[in-house]
Amino acid sequence: MEKAPDLQPTLEGPRVIVRPMIAEDWEHMYAIAADPLLWEQHPAKNRYEEVQFREYFEAAMASKSAFTFIEKANVSIIGSSRYHGYDSHKSEIEIGWSFLGRDYWGGHYNGEVKKLMLKHAFTFVETVVFWVGADNLRSRKAGEKIGGKLRDGIQQRRHGDELFDYVVYEITREGYNPPS
Repeated sequence: MEKAPDLQPTLEGPRVIVRPMIAEDWEHMYAIAADPLLWEQHPAKNRYEEVQFREYFEAAMASKSAFTFIEKANVSIIGSSRYHGYDSHKSEIEIGWSFLGRDYWGGHYNGEVKKLMLKHAFTFVETVVFWVGADNLRSRKAGEKIGGKLRDGIQQRRHGDELFDYVVYEITREGYNPPS
């Protein structure tokens, strides 16, 4: 019988600790997520609203694969992500539902977090995918920056009652060349 992978390890880099999300993270996490600019290019544009973010947060907690990012210098919460859709037959998992406080955009934080999560994922899968809103240029650029290769076609995913268009980037273990 195959051993299930650890989908909520604690990972540590030079600037960031990626640790399992806990209920006590709510207040600090929502303080970041309440910024409408974080979600302006995301299909769920209203996720900055408390009711919408509460739904996101509760689903993240229930997934048992969600993370909180802690900036080591200030010991403060700066964002979140999670693993999703582990498929042992395809040897594939998704990294997604990610957000990062605006003060941490454009620097090394996203790359460091994704590098840590990719390194861990490649201990049990061959391929990691990132579903990105088709119009989310910021996240598409970030996916390419970490080495993601665009798969052909548009996929759809439901948020509430609506279907939204997504593109899928993939990184394979064999093709992964982590930035230094």
